[in-house]
Amino acid sequence: MEIFKVIINFEEKDHESIELPIAVGESVLDVCLENGIDLQHNCGGVCGCSTCHIYVVNGMDNIQEISDKEEDFIDRAVNPRINSRLGCQCIIENGNLEVFIPDQSGFMGH
Repeated sequence: MEIFKVIINFEEKDHESIELPIAVGESVLDVCLENGIDLQHNCGGVCGCSTCHIYVVNGMDNIQEISDKEEDFIDRAVNPRINSRLGCQCIIENGNLEVFIPDQSGFMGH
């Protein structure tokens, strides 16, 4: 199995950027959870909400294409942009990835 890297940047100032291994078929949400990074996922990571909303900084071509369902949930996210994706749907296919995680402290139950 091929292993690539994901660089995770955080909006929260007390969080430093981190580089982690990510395997083909693995999502950004998976990597975050495996490494103790708080990325909200109220639906359990099944593309049923928008709480794992992130921004792809580099490597959009290295993840699965966006689905209509994911686009619908991104429209409901806070501050959606052209490079918005859901962490649970950012599944590595063929290369490195760099993402930006918005501030997670505003979510209920955090």
